[in-house]
Amino acid sequence: MAPTPRKPYSARHPLAGALFVLPFGLVVLVFLVVPLAYAFWLSLSSRSLALGSRFTGLDNYVTAFTDPQMLDGLVRVVVFGLVQIPVMLGVALAGALALDAIGTRFALAYRLIAFMPYAVPAVIGALMWGFLYSRTFGPLAGLPTLVGGEPVDLLSGSLLLVSLGNIVTWSWTGYNTIVMYSALQGVPRELHEAALIDGATPVQIALRVKVPAIRQAIALAAIFSAIGTMQFFTEPYVMARFAPEISAGYTPNLYAYNQAFQFSSFNYAAAISFALGFVVFVAAYAFVIVRNRLGERA
Repeated sequence: MAPTPRKPYSARHPLAGALFVLPFGLVVLVFLVVPLAYAFWLSLSSRSLALGSRFTGLDNYVTAFTDPQMLDGLVRVVVFGLVQIPVMLGVALAGALALDAIGTRFALAYRLIAFMPYAVPAVIGALMWGFLYSRTFGPLAGLPTLVGGEPVDLLSGSLLLVSLGNIVTWSWTGYNTIVMYSALQGVPRELHEAALIDGATPVQIALRVKVPAIRQAIALAAIFSAIGTMQFFTEPYVMARFAPEISAGYTPNLYAYNQAFQFSSFNYAAAISFALGFVVFVAAYAFVIVRNRLGERA
């Protein structure tokens, strides 16, 4: 008599997988879903001393999208991202291509050095750059400009956004370099060899073989960079100690933070946060659609 086949483990214990996932699901529910739901409820209500807490629907969102400070901060981070993200990703791509071409025993050391700024906490990095930028005690304080002989002020006027962009680029270029370098490791070496046989130069191989092969990784880095730019907070918050021009509404996230913890307007701060999240979602989704259509045409 033939032995009866044993049932698969999953069939005998249908709840086993759910039990393994349950701890993670509870963590997500308690520390992510519930706070988000509570914050969303706060954004739909208002609180005052006279009337107390009352449901106001989308009034806070209408106020947020018509608030001049909110809109100014939103425009500022968009302009900031349009300049900073291409520069950062361009430097990261060049670094990844250089690392991929390095075949010496020091390649690992180069990768660690490139990644090192990302390992520095954002607050520490901003404080360090604030010291370097300082008008009074920083190493650049006494340097004259090319015109007029006035001391260099990197924390005011048009140079302020450039200085902040330098901090972000310094912090995140190494991370994006490693992401692109990891993608380059998955490019088949046969493509390199075929290009060499056809007489392609190293520059042509990099631009016409390697870069098209990792366009998915580049697009992913661009999306994450755009999301991070819209959430721009730590650097301007720390640098406000050094740069008086950084106001309470310098960026949308900074504006929401100050509304909550400086003016105790938690409902409006929650609405600003969700409005910013909506803008980020729409922008990222539009980028993905445009990229997919361009990829289909190519």
